[in-house]
Amino acid sequence: MDWTLWLEWIIKAVVMLLVLLTGFAYLTLYERRALARIQVRIGPNRAGWQGLLQPIADAVKLIFKEELTPARTDKLIFILAPIVTVVPAMIIAAVIPLGTQFTLPFFNRVIKLYVADINVGVLYLTAIASIAVYGIVLAGWSSNNKYALLGGMRSTAQMISYELALGLCFVVAILLGNSMSLVNIVEAQKDMWFAVVQPVGALIFLVATLAEVNRAPFDMPEAEQELAAGYHTEYSGMKFALFFMAEYEKMIVICMIAATLYFGGYREFWFLKDTFLSVDRTWWLGPIYLLLKVVVLLFFMIWIRATWPRIRYDRLMAFGWKVMLPLSIAVVFFTALGILLAAQYGGIYIWSIPILSIFAGMLTVLLVNSSLRRKVANA
Repeated sequence: MDWTLWLEWIIKAVVMLLVLLTGFAYLTLYERRALARIQVRIGPNRAGWQGLLQPIADAVKLIFKEELTPARTDKLIFILAPIVTVVPAMIIAAVIPLGTQFTLPFFNRVIKLYVADINVGVLYLTAIASIAVYGIVLAGWSSNNKYALLGGMRSTAQMISYELALGLCFVVAILLGNSMSLVNIVEAQKDMWFAVVQPVGALIFLVATLAEVNRAPFDMPEAEQELAAGYHTEYSGMKFALFFMAEYEKMIVICMIAATLYFGGYREFWFLKDTFLSVDRTWWLGPIYLLLKVVVLLFFMIWIRATWPRIRYDRLMAFGWKVMLPLSIAVVFFTALGILLAAQYGGIYIWSIPILSIFAGMLTVLLVNSSLRRKVANA
Protein backbone atom coordinates (compact mmCIF):
# COMPACT_ATOMS: atom_id res chain seq x y z
CA MET A 1 0.00 0.00 0.00
CA ASP A 2 1.16 3.53 -0.83
CA TRP A 3 2.82 5.13 2.22
CA THR A 4 1.24 8.47 1.40
CA LEU A 5 -2.19 6.93 2.03
CA TRP A 6 -1.08 5.92 5.51
CA LEU A 7 0.24 9.44 6.07
CA GLU A 8 -3.09 10.90 4.93
CA TRP A 9 -5.02 8.66 7.35
CA ILE A 10 -2.73 9.58 10.25
CA ILE A 11 -3.05 13.31 9.56
CA LYS A 12 -6.84 13.04 9.28
CA ALA A 13 -7.06 11.08 12.53
CA VAL A 14 -4.86 13.60 14.39
CA VAL A 15 -6.90 16.52 13.06
CA MET A 16 -10.16 14.81 14.07
CA LEU A 17 -8.83 14.16 17.58
CA LEU A 18 -7.70 17.79 17.91
CA VAL A 19 -11.11 18.99 16.74
CA LEU A 20 -12.89 16.79 19.30
CA LEU A 21 -10.57 17.77 22.17
CA THR A 22 -10.87 21.47 21.36
CA GLY A 23 -14.62 21.06 20.94
CA PHE A 24 -14.87 19.38 24.34
CA ALA A 25 -12.98 22.21 26.02
CA TYR A 26 -15.06 25.00 24.52
CA LEU A 27 -18.36 23.12 24.72
CA THR A 28 -18.01 23.42 28.51
CA LEU A 29 -17.70 27.20 28.13
CA TYR A 30 -20.57 27.27 25.60
CA GLU A 31 -22.84 25.38 27.98
CA ARG A 32 -21.95 27.48 31.01
CA ARG A 33 -22.51 30.74 29.15
CA ALA A 34 -25.75 29.52 27.54
CA LEU A 35 -27.11 28.27 30.88
CA ALA A 36 -26.15 31.58 32.45
CA ARG A 37 -28.02 33.53 29.76
CA ILE A 38 -31.13 31.34 30.15
CA GLN A 39 -31.02 31.71 33.94
CA VAL A 40 -30.37 35.49 33.73
CA ARG A 41 -26.85 35.52 35.16
CA ILE A 42 -23.38 36.20 33.80
CA GLY A 43 -21.42 32.95 33.72
CA PRO A 44 -17.61 32.62 33.47
CA ASN A 45 -16.05 35.80 32.06
CA ARG A 46 -12.84 36.42 34.03
CA ALA A 47 -10.24 34.07 32.50
CA GLY A 48 -9.36 35.79 29.25
CA TRP A 49 -11.57 37.96 27.04
CA GLN A 50 -15.20 36.92 27.60
CA GLY A 51 -13.94 33.88 29.51
CA LEU A 52 -12.29 32.26 26.47
CA LEU A 53 -9.38 30.97 28.59
CA GLN A 54 -11.69 29.38 31.18
CA PRO A 55 -11.38 25.85 29.67
CA ILE A 56 -7.58 26.11 29.91
CA ALA A 57 -7.83 27.17 33.56
CA ASP A 58 -10.15 24.23 34.27
CA ALA A 59 -7.76 21.82 32.55
CA VAL A 60 -4.79 23.06 34.59
CA LYS A 61 -6.82 22.70 37.79
CA LEU A 62 -7.82 19.11 36.99
CA ILE A 63 -4.29 18.10 35.96
CA PHE A 64 -2.80 19.20 39.29
CA LYS A 65 -5.73 18.13 41.47
CA GLU A 66 -5.02 15.30 43.92
CA GLU A 67 -6.31 11.89 42.84
CA LEU A 68 -7.75 9.57 45.46
CA THR A 69 -8.26 5.82 45.06
CA PRO A 70 -10.39 4.09 47.72
CA ALA A 71 -8.68 1.23 49.51
CA ARG A 72 -11.03 -1.61 48.54
CA THR A 73 -11.53 -0.86 44.87
CA ASP A 74 -10.57 -3.18 42.04
CA LYS A 75 -7.69 -0.91 41.10
CA LEU A 76 -7.04 -2.19 37.56
CA ILE A 77 -10.68 -1.86 36.46
CA PHE A 78 -11.01 1.38 38.45
CA ILE A 79 -8.23 2.88 36.30
CA LEU A 80 -9.34 1.33 33.00
CA ALA A 81 -13.03 2.32 33.29
CA PRO A 82 -12.54 6.02 32.38
CA ILE A 83 -10.41 5.00 29.39
CA VAL A 84 -13.03 2.51 28.19
CA THR A 85 -15.60 5.32 28.42
CA VAL A 86 -13.69 8.03 26.59
CA VAL A 87 -12.05 6.07 23.74
CA PRO A 88 -15.31 5.05 21.94
CA ALA A 89 -16.48 8.66 22.11
CA MET A 90 -13.40 9.65 20.10
CA ILE A 91 -13.08 6.85 17.54
CA ILE A 92 -16.78 6.88 16.61
CA ALA A 93 -16.19 10.09 14.63
CA ALA A 94 -13.94 8.30 12.11
CA VAL A 95 -16.80 7.57 9.69
CA ILE A 96 -18.59 10.93 9.96
CA PRO A 97 -18.03 12.95 6.76
CA LEU A 98 -17.07 16.59 7.38
CA GLY A 99 -17.31 17.66 3.74
CA THR A 100 -16.82 16.56 0.15
CA GLN A 101 -13.28 16.68 -1.23
CA PHE A 102 -10.64 19.03 -2.59
CA THR A 103 -7.46 18.78 -4.64
CA LEU A 104 -4.25 19.42 -2.75
CA PRO A 105 -2.24 22.16 -4.49
CA PHE A 106 1.14 21.24 -6.04
CA PHE A 107 0.59 17.51 -5.37
CA ASN A 108 -2.54 17.01 -7.50
CA ARG A 109 -3.93 14.70 -4.80
CA VAL A 110 -7.65 14.44 -4.01
CA ILE A 111 -8.28 14.71 -0.25
CA LYS A 112 -11.66 13.54 1.03
CA LEU A 113 -12.90 15.21 4.20
CA TYR A 114 -13.46 12.12 6.31
CA VAL A 115 -11.18 9.54 7.90
CA ALA A 116 -13.00 6.54 6.42
CA ASP A 117 -16.08 5.79 4.34
CA ILE A 118 -17.15 2.21 4.99
CA ASN A 119 -20.23 0.70 3.40
CA VAL A 120 -21.63 -0.27 6.82
CA GLY A 121 -20.91 3.05 8.52
CA VAL A 122 -24.24 3.05 10.39
CA LEU A 123 -23.47 -0.37 11.89
CA TYR A 124 -20.06 0.96 12.95
CA LEU A 125 -21.78 3.83 14.79
CA THR A 126 -24.19 1.57 16.66
CA ALA A 127 -21.47 -0.94 17.55
CA ILE A 128 -18.98 1.59 18.92
CA ALA A 129 -21.61 3.69 20.71
CA SER A 130 -22.66 0.65 22.74
CA ILE A 131 -19.17 0.10 24.13
CA ALA A 132 -19.02 3.29 26.22
CA VAL A 133 -21.63 2.04 28.69
CA TYR A 134 -19.23 -0.75 29.73
CA GLY A 135 -16.89 1.87 31.15
CA ILE A 136 -19.69 3.39 33.21
CA VAL A 137 -20.80 0.00 34.57
CA LEU A 138 -17.23 -1.04 35.35
CA ALA A 139 -16.61 2.29 37.10
CA GLY A 140 -19.62 1.77 39.33
CA TRP A 141 -18.78 -1.86 40.08
CA SER A 142 -15.06 -1.38 40.71
CA SER A 143 -15.61 1.56 43.09
CA ASN A 144 -16.96 -0.75 45.84
CA ASN A 145 -19.63 1.87 46.53
CA LYS A 146 -23.35 1.13 46.52
CA TYR A 147 -24.31 4.53 45.10
CA ALA A 148 -21.77 4.16 42.28
CA LEU A 149 -22.96 0.62 41.54
CA LEU A 150 -26.59 1.79 41.34
CA GLY A 151 -25.53 4.55 38.95
CA GLY A 152 -23.79 2.03 36.69
CA MET A 153 -26.78 -0.33 36.71
CA ARG A 154 -29.14 2.53 35.91
CA SER A 155 -26.98 3.48 32.96
CA THR A 156 -27.17 -0.08 31.59
CA ALA A 157 -30.95 -0.30 31.91
CA GLN A 158 -31.38 3.16 30.40
CA MET A 159 -29.12 2.39 27.44
CA ILE A 160 -30.96 -0.85 26.65
CA SER A 161 -34.33 0.93 26.83
CA TYR A 162 -33.50 3.87 24.61
CA GLU A 163 -30.98 2.31 22.25
CA LEU A 164 -33.77 0.22 20.70
CA ALA A 165 -35.63 3.36 19.65
CA LEU A 166 -32.33 4.93 18.60
CA GLY A 167 -31.46 1.94 16.43
CA LEU A 168 -34.85 2.10 14.69
CA CYS A 169 -34.19 5.76 13.89
CA PHE A 170 -30.96 4.62 12.21
CA VAL A 171 -33.12 2.21 10.18
CA VAL A 172 -35.28 5.15 9.03
CA ALA A 173 -32.21 6.97 7.67
CA ILE A 174 -31.00 3.78 5.98
CA LEU A 175 -34.38 3.31 4.28
CA LEU A 176 -34.55 6.91 3.07
CA GLY A 177 -30.92 6.97 1.94
CA ASN A 178 -30.97 3.43 0.51
CA SER A 179 -27.49 2.89 1.94
CA MET A 180 -25.59 2.32 5.20
CA SER A 181 -22.73 4.56 4.07
CA LEU A 182 -22.91 7.94 5.81
CA VAL A 183 -21.54 9.70 2.73
CA ASN A 184 -24.33 8.23 0.59
CA ILE A 185 -26.93 9.15 3.22
CA VAL A 186 -25.74 12.76 3.18
CA GLU A 187 -25.74 12.93 -0.61
CA ALA A 188 -29.28 11.48 -0.65
CA GLN A 189 -30.38 14.63 1.24
CA LYS A 190 -29.26 16.93 -1.57
CA ASP A 191 -32.88 17.52 -2.62
CA MET A 192 -34.50 17.37 0.84
CA TRP A 193 -33.36 16.78 4.40
CA PHE A 194 -34.66 13.60 6.00
CA ALA A 195 -35.85 15.67 8.98
CA VAL A 196 -38.44 17.22 6.64
CA VAL A 197 -39.50 13.87 5.18
CA GLN A 198 -39.54 12.15 8.59
CA PRO A 199 -39.81 14.81 11.34
CA VAL A 200 -41.06 12.38 14.00
CA GLY A 201 -38.10 10.07 13.41
CA ALA A 202 -35.71 13.01 13.78
CA LEU A 203 -37.41 14.06 17.03
CA ILE A 204 -37.26 10.52 18.45
CA PHE A 205 -33.57 10.36 17.51
CA LEU A 206 -32.84 13.62 19.35
CA VAL A 207 -34.73 12.52 22.47
CA ALA A 208 -33.08 9.08 22.48
CA THR A 209 -29.63 10.64 22.18
CA LEU A 210 -30.25 12.63 25.36
CA ALA A 211 -30.75 9.31 27.16
CA GLU A 212 -27.76 7.78 25.35
CA VAL A 213 -25.36 10.40 26.71
CA ASN A 214 -27.06 10.61 30.15
CA ARG A 215 -28.07 14.22 29.68
CA ALA A 216 -30.90 15.93 31.59
CA PRO A 217 -33.73 15.08 31.95
CA PHE A 218 -32.35 11.52 31.47
CA ASP A 219 -29.35 11.89 33.80
CA MET A 220 -30.52 9.24 36.27
CA PRO A 221 -27.12 7.40 36.43
CA GLU A 222 -25.67 10.46 38.20
CA ALA A 223 -28.74 11.82 40.02
CA GLU A 224 -27.16 13.90 42.79
CA GLN A 225 -30.24 13.86 45.05
CA GLU A 226 -30.34 10.04 45.06
CA LEU A 227 -26.85 8.70 44.25
CA ALA A 228 -24.40 11.35 45.58
CA ALA A 229 -22.72 11.60 42.15
CA GLY A 230 -23.58 8.25 40.62
CA TYR A 231 -21.04 6.02 38.92
CA HIS A 232 -18.16 8.53 39.29
CA THR A 233 -18.66 9.17 43.02
CA GLU A 234 -15.21 7.82 43.92
CA TYR A 235 -13.32 9.48 41.03
CA SER A 236 -11.28 12.65 41.23
CA GLY A 237 -8.63 14.55 39.32
CA MET A 238 -7.90 13.43 35.76
CA LYS A 239 -9.90 10.21 36.13
CA PHE A 240 -13.02 12.26 36.75
CA ALA A 241 -11.98 14.58 33.90
CA LEU A 242 -12.01 11.59 31.51
CA PHE A 243 -15.66 10.85 32.38
CA PHE A 244 -16.40 14.55 31.96
CA MET A 245 -14.59 14.52 28.61
CA ALA A 246 -16.44 11.41 27.45
CA GLU A 247 -19.87 12.97 28.12
CA TYR A 248 -19.11 16.17 26.24
CA GLU A 249 -17.36 14.45 23.36
CA LYS A 250 -20.33 12.11 23.02
CA MET A 251 -22.56 15.20 22.90
CA ILE A 252 -20.52 16.58 20.00
CA VAL A 253 -20.38 13.27 18.13
CA ILE A 254 -24.08 12.53 18.67
CA CYS A 255 -24.96 15.95 17.26
CA MET A 256 -22.68 15.28 14.27
CA ILE A 257 -24.47 11.97 13.71
CA ALA A 258 -27.90 13.61 14.02
CA ALA A 259 -26.89 16.31 11.55
CA THR A 260 -25.54 13.67 9.17
CA LEU A 261 -28.56 11.37 9.29
CA TYR A 262 -31.42 13.88 9.34
CA PHE A 263 -30.23 17.43 8.68
CA GLY A 264 -28.15 17.10 5.54
CA GLY A 265 -24.74 16.72 7.19
CA TYR A 266 -22.18 18.89 5.44
CA ARG A 267 -24.64 19.85 2.69
CA GLU A 268 -26.34 23.21 2.39
CA PHE A 269 -30.05 23.86 2.68
CA TRP A 270 -31.69 21.99 -0.18
CA PHE A 271 -32.95 25.21 -1.79
CA LEU A 272 -29.34 26.44 -2.15
CA LYS A 273 -28.07 23.40 -4.06
CA ASP A 274 -27.70 25.20 -7.43
CA THR A 275 -26.15 28.39 -6.05
CA PHE A 276 -22.56 29.40 -5.26
CA LEU A 277 -23.32 28.48 -1.61
CA SER A 278 -23.51 24.82 -2.57
CA VAL A 279 -20.70 22.55 -1.37
CA ASP A 280 -20.51 21.17 -4.91
CA ARG A 281 -19.12 24.54 -6.00
CA THR A 282 -17.42 25.68 -2.77
CA TRP A 283 -15.98 22.68 -0.95
CA TRP A 284 -14.82 24.53 2.17
CA LEU A 285 -18.41 25.45 3.07
CA GLY A 286 -19.11 21.79 3.97
CA PRO A 287 -17.34 21.80 7.39
CA ILE A 288 -18.87 25.21 8.15
CA TYR A 289 -22.41 23.97 7.46
CA LEU A 290 -21.83 20.90 9.64
CA LEU A 291 -20.37 23.05 12.44
CA LEU A 292 -23.39 25.38 12.40
CA LYS A 293 -25.81 22.45 12.60
CA VAL A 294 -23.84 20.89 15.46
CA VAL A 295 -23.85 24.18 17.39
CA VAL A 296 -27.63 24.50 17.00
CA LEU A 297 -28.22 20.88 18.09
CA LEU A 298 -25.88 21.36 21.08
CA PHE A 299 -27.90 24.40 22.10
CA PHE A 300 -31.01 22.19 21.95
CA MET A 301 -29.37 19.82 24.49
CA ILE A 302 -28.32 22.71 26.73
CA TRP A 303 -31.76 24.31 26.54
CA ILE A 304 -33.41 21.04 27.58
CA ARG A 305 -31.06 20.78 30.57
CA ALA A 306 -31.89 24.32 31.66
CA THR A 307 -35.66 23.98 31.46
CA TRP A 308 -36.76 20.35 32.08
CA PRO A 309 -36.72 18.65 35.49
CA ARG A 310 -35.26 15.19 35.94
CA ILE A 311 -37.74 12.39 35.14
CA ARG A 312 -38.50 9.88 37.86
CA TYR A 313 -36.70 6.61 37.14
CA ASP A 314 -39.77 4.38 36.76
CA ARG A 315 -41.38 6.90 34.44
CA LEU A 316 -38.16 7.21 32.46
CA MET A 317 -38.14 3.46 31.82
CA ALA A 318 -41.85 3.39 31.06
CA PHE A 319 -41.43 6.24 28.58
CA GLY A 320 -38.69 4.32 26.77
CA TRP A 321 -40.54 1.00 26.55
CA LYS A 322 -44.19 2.09 26.30
CA VAL A 323 -43.89 5.29 24.24
CA MET A 324 -40.59 5.63 22.38
CA LEU A 325 -40.25 2.03 21.21
CA PRO A 326 -43.81 1.57 19.80
CA LEU A 327 -43.70 5.00 18.15
CA SER A 328 -40.31 4.31 16.55
CA ILE A 329 -41.62 0.97 15.19
CA ALA A 330 -44.60 2.82 13.68
CA VAL A 331 -42.24 5.41 12.18
CA VAL A 332 -40.15 2.69 10.49
CA PHE A 333 -43.34 1.08 9.13
CA PHE A 334 -44.70 4.37 7.73
CA THR A 335 -41.32 5.20 6.20
CA ALA A 336 -41.12 1.86 4.39
CA LEU A 337 -44.77 2.18 3.31
CA GLY A 338 -44.20 5.68 1.91
CA ILE A 339 -41.12 4.57 -0.02
CA LEU A 340 -43.06 1.68 -1.57
CA LEU A 341 -45.99 3.94 -2.50
CA ALA A 342 -43.62 6.49 -4.05
CA ALA A 343 -41.89 3.77 -6.08
CA GLN A 344 -45.20 2.34 -7.33
CA TYR A 345 -47.39 5.40 -7.86
CA GLY A 346 -45.12 8.43 -8.09
CA GLY A 347 -42.84 10.62 -5.98
CA ILE A 348 -45.72 12.66 -4.54
CA TYR A 349 -46.57 9.74 -2.26
CA ILE A 350 -43.31 10.24 -0.38
CA TRP A 351 -45.20 12.93 1.55
CA SER A 352 -47.40 10.25 3.04
CA ILE A 353 -44.43 9.55 5.35
CA PRO A 354 -44.53 12.84 7.34
CA ILE A 355 -48.36 12.94 7.30
CA LEU A 356 -48.79 9.43 8.72
CA SER A 357 -45.87 9.86 11.16
CA ILE A 358 -47.14 13.16 12.53
CA PHE A 359 -50.59 11.62 12.96
CA ALA A 360 -49.02 8.71 14.89
CA GLY A 361 -47.02 11.16 17.01
CA MET A 362 -50.10 13.25 17.87
CA LEU A 363 -52.06 10.09 18.72
CA THR A 364 -49.21 9.00 21.01
CA VAL A 365 -49.22 12.37 22.78
CA LEU A 366 -52.98 12.15 23.32
CA LEU A 367 -52.71 8.61 24.73
CA VAL A 368 -49.87 9.60 27.08
CA ASN A 369 -51.80 12.67 28.25
CA SER A 370 -54.92 10.54 28.84
CA SER A 371 -52.89 7.99 30.82
CA LEU A 372 -51.32 10.68 33.02
CA ARG A 373 -54.69 12.30 33.70
CA ARG A 374 -56.15 8.93 34.66
CA LYS A 375 -53.28 8.30 37.09
CA VAL A 376 -53.77 11.72 38.67
CA ALA A 377 -57.50 11.11 39.06
CA ASN A 378 -56.91 7.72 40.71
CA ALA A 379 -54.20 9.01 43.05
